[in-house]
Amino acid sequence: MTQIVYSVDVRAPAEDVFTAMVDWPRQGRWIPATSVTPGRNDGIGVGGELEAFTGVGRFGVLDSMVITRWDAPTRVDVVHTGRVVRGIGIMRVEALDESVTRFYWAEDLDLPWGAIGRLGWPLVKPVFGVGMRQALRKFAELVENGELGQTVDE
Repeated sequence: MTQIVYSVDVRAPAEDVFTAMVDWPRQGRWIPATSVTPGRNDGIGVGGELEAFTGVGRFGVLDSMVITRWDAPTRVDVVHTGRVVRGIGIMRVEALDESVTRFYWAEDLDLPWGAIGRLGWPLVKPVFGVGMRQALRKFAELVENGELGQTVDE
């Protein structure tokens, strides 16, 4: 298993950050080349399901997930059940004060393709990290600008 943890501080109340975190259909606004579709239970609560497709056109990776922990307004855990992405994901918010919240994104991944995946991970990890840090900065910007985390007229 490979563990990764990223975080970003968001100038917004924890409840707004949690609401934005679980706004599955809008994740594509901050995670590049990704669209998320809620499944069972609209992706809410333990047993809720999600599918995230990352790619371009028909080429990419489908990441299916089942929610295993739902502690609103602080934490959501998922188990990745797809063919390529497998493992555990944890998204958590921590209020630092009334107006600043730290958003954590952690994964404990079972790398695909056996030894090839383990050997390739050191090459992929830096690029993955750049993408995750950019995505989290975009997430913070959208929440701070009131574009995520609350009801938005579209």
